Amino acid sequence: QVGGFAWEDCGDGRDPVVLQSLSVAPDPITIPGSLRVSAAASSRKTMASPLKAVLVVEKALGDLWIQLPCIDQLGSCTYSDVCTILDNLIPPGTPCPEPLLTYGIPCHCPFKAGSYSLPASDFVLPDVELPAWMTNGNYRVRVAISSGGEELACVKLAFSLQSL
Repeated sequence: QVGGFAWEDCGDGRDPVVLQSLSVAPDPITIPGSLRVSAAASSRKTMASPLKAVLVVEKALGDLWIQLPCIDQLGSCTYSDVCTILDNLIPPGTPCPEPLLTYGIPCHCPFKAGSYSLPASDFVLPDVELPAWMTNGNYRVRVAISSGGEELACVKLAFSLQSL
């Protein structure tokens, strides 16, 4: 499927964390704009620091998919500990931002085992200065999260971006 939003759990049913549903609107995603997201996930085990995240980001150029490099923490990057990044974005001890707070979704490690569900919620995508290579187009992203060498979750996304 070229263009259009799609997702897939790539954990082969073996990963302890499973994305059960995800929907995103509008399609294509517009920047700046509003993004409506709903999602559900379940986890069989607590995810604790350090949580490593490996992103592979590809952009379509005609019929080719080109892997984008990691530049200024954007693109195909490896983040050695997502927990630290979250702590820097949202200081520990402060409440999680909405709508996470309302639906009891944690924004800090450790993430306890259990089921998490986000009903359709709106997020504002600010007018950020994205590098030229990250603007309009079709993208594929693979995110793998691991701890101590064990894969915990794997998700593949496909989406289109349109900057206004």
